[in-house]
Amino acid sequence: MMDQGGLASQWRTANDHIRELESSEVGLADNPPIEELSDDLRELADKVTADPVFQRSFQLLPASISVIELDKLVVFQKHIDLNFVEELKAALGSRPTAKEVFSFCLPTDPVLLPVRRLRVAQNAWTFISHSTDFRFLEPVLLEPKQVIGYRASGRVVGVVGLLLGYGSNYLNALKVGNRLIFNNGSHRAYALHELGIMKAPCLIQYVSRPEELGVTANREVVDEPERYVEAPRPPMLKDYFNPRLRQIIEVPRRMRQVRVTFGVEQTDLPA
Repeated sequence: MMDQGGLASQWRTANDHIRELESSEVGLADNPPIEELSDDLRELADKVTADPVFQRSFQLLPASISVIELDKLVVFQKHIDLNFVEELKAALGSRPTAKEVFSFCLPTDPVLLPVRRLRVAQNAWTFISHSTDFRFLEPVLLEPKQVIGYRASGRVVGVVGLLLGYGSNYLNALKVGNRLIFNNGSHRAYALHELGIMKAPCLIQYVSRPEELGVTANREVVDEPERYVEAPRPPMLKDYFNPRLRQIIEVPRRMRQVRVTFGVEQTDLPA
């Protein structure tokens, strides 16, 4: 059983340090530098913006791909899987080129983890992945000609699809006021930081009004915008590496399970 009293004491010590930082590092997250990509990365950036996944996922706000400083990012994610970080570091290598770092941060042809699929009822399937990025994407109505290779038992006039898969998985931040709030890619940013790579290409979405924040940001940021947008010294990526603010513990590794069910109603109506 965990020593709850000891944990509470550690939390108070960390909280005291946070209050010190709120005085000594006021404005540290403000006006982070945003640099243009070098010419040799432009072709890769054009490939990202031409990807249908990018065009569908990032159509709501103005967006650009630029180079940012990792330590200047405001963060909301509180947990980092260090085993996964080591896997990412091994995949990238200890001395990656600029193009390899770009593809690591903004992949257009990512390696997708396999997914186990089980039919658990007449109207239900379960999908299991080792990645917590695995999710239900969206429902969609398709025309029969869009489904190729399936031999139906009747004359099909419509197809309802329930789509599952992985997100766009781009290193992504929201420019809100004079801050960059990290929106996706915490493990890759952590891995880069441990490799000594302190700047990285990042997809930046520009939020110009509160209503836009509600449709793009994580729920925690939406619920507590004053903590991330307005606080003089918000949580920052550099805090992950501060031994006075973090606690490394062993936890069982988890898998993501998504269960999908459907229902059908058939009724005869007066013509």
